[in-house]
Amino acid sequence: MSEIITILALTIASGSCIFLGGLLASFEHIRPNWLEREFRHFLIALGGGILLGAVAVVLVPEGIARMQDSLFAIPLFLSGGCTFFLIERALGLKRRESPQFMGMILDYLPEAIALGGMVAVNSPIAPLLALLIGLQNLPEGFNSYRELIKHDRGNRRKILRVMAALVIIGPVAGLTGFFFLSDLPTILGAIMLFASGGIVYLIFQDVAPQARLRRHWAPPLGAVVGFSVALFSEMLVTA
Repeated sequence: MSEIITILALTIASGSCIFLGGLLASFEHIRPNWLEREFRHFLIALGGGILLGAVAVVLVPEGIARMQDSLFAIPLFLSGGCTFFLIERALGLKRRESPQFMGMILDYLPEAIALGGMVAVNSPIAPLLALLIGLQNLPEGFNSYRELIKHDRGNRRKILRVMAALVIIGPVAGLTGFFFLSDLPTILGAIMLFASGGIVYLIFQDVAPQARLRRHWAPPLGAVVGFSVALFSEMLVTA
């Protein structure tokens, strides 16, 4: 029972950052205008940096370890990137591209499943993964709101309701990982590697290009800050 409570607490806390990010983004018109643009691009880069850090310091190392250093880790990683590519291409053909929003959901779901599985096997890395999920959800929620508000012509309440509903994904996915992956460390590792491949694809396809702002050099530093946050968190937990 205590493990279930832990999963619920970790996933709800990390998922709530989606809504919090959207709520912060709903306060429009940061002044002056150049600051508003730089702040948004900085947050895009920050989220990308944290995503990259989560892949580098948690998902890939833990995934490979749970697969006992098997070379099958490579095709799993590649298949994740190819799958995310096919999903995005299908949405693009239907003119329903929302890269920030889609990326947030696609990386949040497998990460939450992995989190539940890690709690089941009493991994000390589980709180770190939850922290990184929350940290990445905050800027992703912020940027997703700004992206969706353009499509829905300013329907602020509808977007915030959708983002609040997304919080439920975390506990459901986490409990799924807990009940079905506790005795299947190889499958847990495969999910982590699959998610990693998809996340890396999204970083370079959608996040990184949006982070750049012509004649402004500060926003990409957000990626450096984000990766540093992930690295610092990993060192803090494993010290």
